[in-house]
Amino acid sequence: MFRLRSFRACCSRRLFHSGAVSRDQVLDQLQTCSAEDQVFDVVGRNKAKLSASHVSYAIGQLWKFQRERPHMLRTIEQVRNHPQFLTLQVLAENKISLMDDASVVDMLYGVLRLQVEHHDSLVQQLVTEAWNRLERFQMATLSKFAVCLSDQFLQHSPLMGQITQIVSQRLDSIQDARVLTPLMNSMFVLVSPQLRDALFKKADFLLAKANPLHFNNPRRVVQFIRNVKQIHRPLLEKCNQLLLQNVPRMDVEHISIILGLYHSMQYNNCDFRLAVRQRLMELVDTSTDPATFTKLFASLGPIAGQGVREGLESTALLLADELNPHQALGVVETMEEMQCRNLQLINNYLQGSVYPYEVTMLTRVLSVLPSPRPDEAVLSRVNAVIPQCNLNDLNTYAMVVAKWIRNDPSYRHNTSSKYVRLLQTLNRCSRERLHSFESLDVVLEEVKCLSGEWFDEMLLEESMVTMQKLIDQISWTNVHELGVYLTRTNYFCAALMDRIASVTIENIDKIHYSATYSIMLPFAVLNYDPPKAEEFLDVCIRHFTPYISSFDPHLLVLLAYALALADYFPEEVVREIFNVDFLAKLDAQLETFPDGLNMRIRLRLMELNRAVCLECPEFQVPWFHERYCKQLQKRANSSISPAQQQIHKMLGDVLGGMNCAKVGVLTPYFYTVDFELVLDRHLHPVPYSEPIQLQISENGNVHWQSGSTDRERMELPPGARRIALEFLDSKSFCKNSWHMKGEAMMKKRHLEMLGYHVLQIPHFEWNSMELSSEDAWKEYLRKKIFSEVP
Repeated sequence: MFRLRSFRACCSRRLFHSGAVSRDQVLDQLQTCSAEDQVFDVVGRNKAKLSASHVSYAIGQLWKFQRERPHMLRTIEQVRNHPQFLTLQVLAENKISLMDDASVVDMLYGVLRLQVEHHDSLVQQLVTEAWNRLERFQMATLSKFAVCLSDQFLQHSPLMGQITQIVSQRLDSIQDARVLTPLMNSMFVLVSPQLRDALFKKADFLLAKANPLHFNNPRRVVQFIRNVKQIHRPLLEKCNQLLLQNVPRMDVEHISIILGLYHSMQYNNCDFRLAVRQRLMELVDTSTDPATFTKLFASLGPIAGQGVREGLESTALLLADELNPHQALGVVETMEEMQCRNLQLINNYLQGSVYPYEVTMLTRVLSVLPSPRPDEAVLSRVNAVIPQCNLNDLNTYAMVVAKWIRNDPSYRHNTSSKYVRLLQTLNRCSRERLHSFESLDVVLEEVKCLSGEWFDEMLLEESMVTMQKLIDQISWTNVHELGVYLTRTNYFCAALMDRIASVTIENIDKIHYSATYSIMLPFAVLNYDPPKAEEFLDVCIRHFTPYISSFDPHLLVLLAYALALADYFPEEVVREIFNVDFLAKLDAQLETFPDGLNMRIRLRLMELNRAVCLECPEFQVPWFHERYCKQLQKRANSSISPAQQQIHKMLGDVLGGMNCAKVGVLTPYFYTVDFELVLDRHLHPVPYSEPIQLQISENGNVHWQSGSTDRERMELPPGARRIALEFLDSKSFCKNSWHMKGEAMMKKRHLEMLGYHVLQIPHFEWNSMELSSEDAWKEYLRKKIFSEVP
């Protein structure tokens, strides 16, 4: 019995001792570390005992400590230069084959986050080992590995192509948005249209299941939408709603990223802008370091009020010397958007910029400042990046060079100057690039923001020729982009517009409701009725009407104005806009807009209000823009053009006296008529009782005044006709033809409702070779007035 008890006691002691020894004491020590120095101390004391799991855990801990700190307090360089970090690198290289799949990728992720060079032997061996195991990776591990490859700029590599193929085959197995969304952005350059659409569908499904507080998921989906340049509107709206819920939890960096993505896609959401502005205002006092302030400045500056802008500009000047080149670039770019100028800040960083985007942006800003001619360093840098530039950058350089030419007197005496050579290079590179395009989507992406004289002369016509060659590529996915381009360029092309209309009619159910505005816009602005015009507009109106409450206020105003140009006034839209709650929301949104856009939307609201009052009195919408219009009149330049002066003088001869025609007459609802005259029932001019006076202001502008400052109108004799004679300059017509635009047609329609008989003098008739003498002009006016009035 004693021996048996002794044996049991011995066994118990052995079992207890064995259990104590089996504990991983090195891992225990690593797990208790709370700082990098403690990790390195454990590594230094246990070099011979460190296993593959120890090394992987240690590097993971080092990155964890860094990640938990604000960017400005991170000490990555010190960590990477520590002697024991080199020990970890050597041990990791020797133990890669012993690591499991997840540890290999975690190790790679950690060393890259600790900024180990991409060409380092450890990084290369980890990538090679991961590639060898690729087919057996779990999807979460594959997603993390794809992020590591993107960090190394390997998005176009065969390895990323293999990952893309695996995702295509195993997409159904992914059930976590945190796994899917990093994959989407890592491999976006290689996805086919079919896989892209499948990823859209999968992301939509997984976002509905995901934790709404994980706002990085919708942010990454927005990034993917931007990257593939295919705006999936329903998915974008879903992401925006998720992001909007999380704005109170976001910091400056998160907000800056999201606003940058929205800006690059030209996407605006009223509720998000207002929420972001409020959150950024809360973060102003804590955003004092250069890195955070730069992001705050770029995010808040363009949407803040004047007082906040001035405070931001003052802080920017104080921090100017502390900004690195990248931060300075961000500040300068925002200053341009805010129309704030600081020549010294721009000049300090232009010579340090090497990327085409940076050089282009700084050169554009530099060109608008009151600076002397550019030095050779600037011209040399510009000339070096031109062959690498897209059409938008080339257009920017052309506008800048044109200004330099105007400001440099030496150009007049030197036709072979450096500017001429630069323009020749720009012309050649732009044509070569445009002619190389085989995709309509690529063309639209590069030309969508182009404008200016150089573009009109060198590329506009050729861009339309290219688009007509690719007309079969017009589809429901790009009709809205093409519509925006035609509207912005004022270019009338019936073939392209007919194709837009037919594609829209056939595919209206696939098109997002908000895109209908861009689609209808060129038809309204350029005053064109395609085949099946009524069906085209009706299907668009029916498509967006159920969603009118979901439109951003400013966009609904612009949409309604476009319909008014086309003489369409859907009652649901009118009722939605002209109510107190909508107008209050519109006012709040406009406070976040730049001054120019703010003024444009308010003007369109006035014009819509006027159109509804004149054309739809049954809606009983009040005219509430009287004061606004009077303020516009006070600020407006009332001078008239030389052509108008010439016409007025000749009208005096044709009608029998200068007092037979009024100039610049203000009508009810504040239209301005170039010339007003009255003919009696026998077509004889009726003179005005007030004398017409010529005034010349101090700055030399010529003004005509009738002596009456109100809008009271002379009572017409029985049978008399009130005539509005309008001179139509080039703005009233499409850029490439004499086709009259919708705005001039709507004004004619409204003046007729106000009791005028409208006569129009197109500029190309008045300035034609046929009317090259005073007698010819007078005869033209005589026929216009006495032959066209019934």
